[in-house]
Amino acid sequence: MRQKEYGGESDLGLTGAVLYDLPSPYTPHACGLLHLPQFIAKIRKHLAGELPVSYRRNFTRGFDGFLCLHLGVDPSDVIEAVNACESVSDLDAKLMDLFPADIRVHKWNRKLVQIGMSAMGREKLLEVKETMGLKKRGDLVSFADMIEVDEGRLD
Repeated sequence: MRQKEYGGESDLGLTGAVLYDLPSPYTPHACGLLHLPQFIAKIRKHLAGELPVSYRRNFTRGFDGFLCLHLGVDPSDVIEAVNACESVSDLDAKLMDLFPADIRVHKWNRKLVQIGMSAMGREKLLEVKETMGLKKRGDLVSFADMIEVDEGRLD
């Protein structure tokens, strides 16, 4: 049973507070990078003091950290950019200045959708699926899929 928290923006689910208003990790940013819109949305919640504990555990780690590692930037620099910019266009320009000229969109996007598909990843994914009561869900093949289920975008 889910309980409301944060004024209806999140519920208490199997993994703790769940935010239903974040973009999907499969949603690309204007530059083409998957997960970047979700990272930016989490940064905004963090800056407003609205990021639940369940998200703070992996904030700037997990997908956020992997994306920053791929780009060769420090997560704190992305947080600073989001904090400094009031408009989407200003933020996009600042991020493009921060990111390398070749952001290798295809390489990152392929990596993101495959996180959890290696032998070790499949073991961890199965463990997480069992914890969430989803062991029989053969359609959940990556950690991005698990985020989709957890945040209510995938039944």
